[in-house]
Amino acid sequence: MANKPPYTITEKAADYLAKIVETVTRLEYGTGFKRDIRLHRENRVRTIHSSLAIEGNSLTLGEVTAIIEGRIVAGKQTEVKEVKNAYEAYDKIMTFDPYAVKDFLNAHKLMMQGLVAEAGKFRSGDVGVFDGDVAAHIGARPQFVPGLIRDLFDWAKESELHPCLKSAILHYEIETIHPFADGNGRMGRLWQTLLLAKWNSIFAWIPMESVMYEKRPQYYQAIEAARNANDSGVFIEFTFSAVLDTITDQEKHQVEHEDKHQVELSDTQIDVLKSLEGKTLSRKEVFSTIGLNGDSRAFKRHIEPLIEAELVEMTVPDKPNSRLQRYRLTESCKAALIKKRRDITV
Repeated sequence: MANKPPYTITEKAADYLAKIVETVTRLEYGTGFKRDIRLHRENRVRTIHSSLAIEGNSLTLGEVTAIIEGRIVAGKQTEVKEVKNAYEAYDKIMTFDPYAVKDFLNAHKLMMQGLVAEAGKFRSGDVGVFDGDVAAHIGARPQFVPGLIRDLFDWAKESELHPCLKSAILHYEIETIHPFADGNGRMGRLWQTLLLAKWNSIFAWIPMESVMYEKRPQYYQAIEAARNANDSGVFIEFTFSAVLDTITDQEKHQVEHEDKHQVELSDTQIDVLKSLEGKTLSRKEVFSTIGLNGDSRAFKRHIEPLIEAELVEMTVPDKPNSRLQRYRLTESCKAALIKKRRDITV
């Protein structure tokens, strides 16, 4: 096995992990979180706003929302670009292999293109984190960075640790190696979210970064304490507390609003579901039934979110672009439509 990074699993971290597993199970199966498309969108915006705000981006949550919706915002162009880049990176999060260095570099390119000269490349020079004129942390020498990241990813791929633990350790080690000229913090957070989402897809829509933003001093203190101890145990504890706080808040929100906000869909998406009641149709047939032109953008806007929310499924899931591909309602959606048709919020 590749070199194991130094970490300690404390009793507190083990307790947090047990509670995370329990809470995720309740959130996934005991609430409508997976189908709440509007909440997914809101959480994604919160994730992007918080991760960038940690790095000093001054745009408000409302301004970030406006940028993602395609509206013009009077802000610094670099900050607007950061938002657009981060949205693109998070939008593609489930396409990345968390143990592939190539994907790590591609994600950095998406996150930092147009912002730094070495977007998508490991840095060519030395870099440090400074507190005033004092170096708080010096990253690995540039000639060692590719090997360190490769060893880290190889270890993580082979390790039988719980994915939550691996996600926190990778986040910390990325921060410590500091593989890029800029964007290390946002890449560390993106990669932790990625590993969590590969464990359970609901984490693609969990705004863990929001708690880290709210607790910035503790976030930085956890990184510093872990570096001083040469052990990521303290950082694991902190990120686990952030994960648990976030999913607990999400569960509370769902329970409080379940009766009011069962599944929030657009009129067109409701028409898609109605067109598939008792039928299995091709993409062309679906859009013909509801009277829309079924180009790829329309598919991405109206049908893809329904698949992600497990309301619609493909008949040939292993080959999304198959000419034999058809779409139908999932069993859970059929039950929801029969039982709760009047509760679907437009």
